[in-house]
Amino acid sequence: MGGRAQRGHPFQAMSASHLTLKYRPQSFADVAGQDLVRSILSRAAETDTVAPAYIFSGTRGVGKTTLARIFAKAVNCEKGPAPEPCNQCSRCRQITAGTAVDVAEIDAASHTGVDNIRSLKEDVGFAPLECRYKVFIIDEAHMLSKAAFNALLKTLEEPPPRVTFILATTEPHKFPATILSRSQHYVFSRLTQKELEARLAWVMDKEGLEYDPRALSLVARRGSGSVRDALSLLGQVLALGSGALTEADVRSVLGLAGQDTYFSLMEALRGRDCVAVSKLLRGILDQGLDLGFFLRELTASFRTMFLLSQAGEAAFPILDMSEDEARAWLGWAGRFDLAHIHACWQLTLEGQRRVKDSLEPALALELLLLNLAYLPQLLSLEDASEQGVGEPSGGSRGGGAPRPTPGKAPAAPQAPPSSAPRSAASAPAASTAPVEPAAPAEPAPSAPAAPTAPAGPLTWEGFKAFYAERAGACPMSLQRSEATVEEDAVVVECHNKAVCDQLRENGVARLAGEYFGASRPVEFRYSEVKRKTHQDLKAEAEAHPAVSALKERFGARVMNVTPRDRSS
Repeated sequence: MGGRAQRGHPFQAMSASHLTLKYRPQSFADVAGQDLVRSILSRAAETDTVAPAYIFSGTRGVGKTTLARIFAKAVNCEKGPAPEPCNQCSRCRQITAGTAVDVAEIDAASHTGVDNIRSLKEDVGFAPLECRYKVFIIDEAHMLSKAAFNALLKTLEEPPPRVTFILATTEPHKFPATILSRSQHYVFSRLTQKELEARLAWVMDKEGLEYDPRALSLVARRGSGSVRDALSLLGQVLALGSGALTEADVRSVLGLAGQDTYFSLMEALRGRDCVAVSKLLRGILDQGLDLGFFLRELTASFRTMFLLSQAGEAAFPILDMSEDEARAWLGWAGRFDLAHIHACWQLTLEGQRRVKDSLEPALALELLLLNLAYLPQLLSLEDASEQGVGEPSGGSRGGGAPRPTPGKAPAAPQAPPSSAPRSAASAPAASTAPVEPAAPAEPAPSAPAAPTAPAGPLTWEGFKAFYAERAGACPMSLQRSEATVEEDAVVVECHNKAVCDQLRENGVARLAGEYFGASRPVEFRYSEVKRKTHQDLKAEAEAHPAVSALKERFGARVMNVTPRDRSS
């Protein structure tokens, strides 16, 4: 446990004052994060160089209105101009209490009309009564009507002296360009995990409460970069009043799945156990866990596994977790194929919004998890289709779709080897991940420990593996290419001119010279193939053995067919 020892019943005092209000910063130095914006505003207050208008944009709870109020105090402090408000003079105290006559905070959500802005415009024409500057803080300013923006523009075109506007918004793209061009625009970023953890630890120490650092880390992750959200969540957990802040309390109150849940899911995915997946999801729903956060954490888990499978222990410093947790995930990374991990990472990342926006989020999540479980099988079918519609895959069972074998891990698609150190088993040379990797840069001719051409028969498939070892990856255009190795040349057949050009740019000819020898130059050939009609493509798809197997097994039917490349 970290933090200070408890004194009496501190949780009772906690309920009397909301954390976000009690610990709202009152000076630039107290604000967590936003270092650049803080320094700019502090400098402007110190030098008395205040712009007519500012736009503060960023997600909720990152300090936009807080910094606006601190800036209003700094430019009006009786002891100024100064880089910080004193928070002791009558002006600072009035602005803090919201009673200063020259500082107005307006909620644009309820004052969207042009009449509200016209009334404000009339007020702008009068000089400040008590302060040096009149400050108008307009929160959620993007909700102003078009007429209200036009009325505001008139004021900004000829700004009166000693008046400044601060427009806080979460959606700056809704601002007219004329307003943006007349304002200093500062973007507020989300706080990092470490910054949020430090802020929460500071609050707990101020309250004199004991806490488990892992519990604070979990609250910070759930806060998603927002100080206000993180403090609100912390207040919810502390309201439980169970003593010291523990990880179990955080997960129970906020509805967050534990590490064991994700490990159980990985076991079910690896074994393609659809029953176990559905049971685990049912348990998540019965516990009332936060599905959005569950998906976020699942996405982060696949990212962690991908980095660990590529770099091993060298990836530990860039992971937001303890070394014990990282080692546990390192073990799981070694039990999955790299292409499977990469595809799961992509699908969960893309599936977050689909699950959230679905009319049946639980069913959408179940479908996503089952897709992750059967992904190796689906990738095998994809690989079969890449050989050409109507050409059965050599790896399919009797020409049909591959079927799962209970208790046996599927033959996952192969992935490109990495030049980074890995503790997991090294991946094979070719990749069938859903996303085509970017074409690698020209491999350096002086790369250390460069592979040499084998002494046995020189084949095109062998060259692909040789290329992958030299360049660190094998581009999809090369993986799908075919070539004839002749006595005096290597003839590469391309689908079209663009593919030939891409292979040349990727240094295929030069590395082929190292592999096959200078006596066999590489020739790139392509022929323009007439595009197949939609009817032709559909007929060939219907005749494909894998499609026929799916139709027979699941009662599926072909809804639409599109060519995979321009050669079709």
